[in-house]
Amino acid sequence: MYKFDLKLVFTVILLLIIVNILPSSLSILAFSSPTSGESFWTAGTPMPTARSEIAGSVLNEKIYIIGGFDNYGHSTSTVEAYDPLTEEWIQSTSMPKPLDHTAAASFNGKLYVVGGGYLDRDTLSDKLYIYDSSTNNWTQGANLPTPRGASTANFINGLLYVTGGVDSENTLASTLVYNPSLDQWTEKTPMPTAREHLTSSVVNDKLYVIGGRINGMNSNVDVNEVYDPVNDKWTSLEPMPSKRGGLSSAAITVNGSIYVFGGEQPTGTFNNNEKFDVISGTWTSDINIPTARHGLVAVAIDNVIYVIGGGPQPGGSSSSLTEIFNAGKG
Repeated sequence: MYKFDLKLVFTVILLLIIVNILPSSLSILAFSSPTSGESFWTAGTPMPTARSEIAGSVLNEKIYIIGGFDNYGHSTSTVEAYDPLTEEWIQSTSMPKPLDHTAAASFNGKLYVVGGGYLDRDTLSDKLYIYDSSTNNWTQGANLPTPRGASTANFINGLLYVTGGVDSENTLASTLVYNPSLDQWTEKTPMPTAREHLTSSVVNDKLYVIGGRINGMNSNVDVNEVYDPVNDKWTSLEPMPSKRGGLSSAAITVNGSIYVFGGEQPTGTFNNNEKFDVISGTWTSDINIPTARHGLVAVAIDNVIYVIGGGPQPGGSSSSLTEIFNAGKG
């Protein structure tokens, strides 16, 4: 009688399984590989201090997260910097005052922090605070024409543009320009649509201002308007697919597209990740943020976007999340 070698049989079966499964496994690995051109999310090192309604900017290849309010709803002067190379956070010099709902932008080795709320969000600020990375110290620039919070800030050709926001009575459409050399503010043509809790980005020396709200979470807008500093003119563009306010404090430009993350409404927070192609003038959606939230910061280094902090629930919530989006090749 023929005698089966069970060990040999099991070895053959195992080899057949490997031969049939391995190719599909390799294709899955290739699909999710950072070099495959596909976009994907990963988790980064959490911020040491959980915060929301924060501002942020890239300075000297590090990501600075500025102010905001904590889990107790108190304004904070905390400034922490994230190094993407080491994936570590370091404590930086605190702001002169606790501030939330600020706007921030960087230029020539300095951070510029504009307006915001302090005294636990009950009072708006007209201050411009400037952090010098060479001295690790803060100084103060010329005051804003009027106090404001929930604005947006960007540099274009060495000038700081501050748009929208809210003062003690009104939602603002104003466009303010600060000249660091002169320490002076001037006013330009206002936006067509007054709004606050908005976001913005600069592409080819033009300022794109997107989303926001008019008066509370019930009045989110999908507005998309672009400003040309050369002729001091605003133009309306294709609206964002969703109406969102309280979204990322900076829209991020990668691969010729502007990415807009998160936001809030009375019933919850958004995990939306929508991008606007400035060449075609059209919107598409990309992979959603793993954690829906509002009052967050989004900053980019190369094709990698760091989405940091923010509140998972509408209103006074916060987090220490660092979620990292690789935007792929297109």
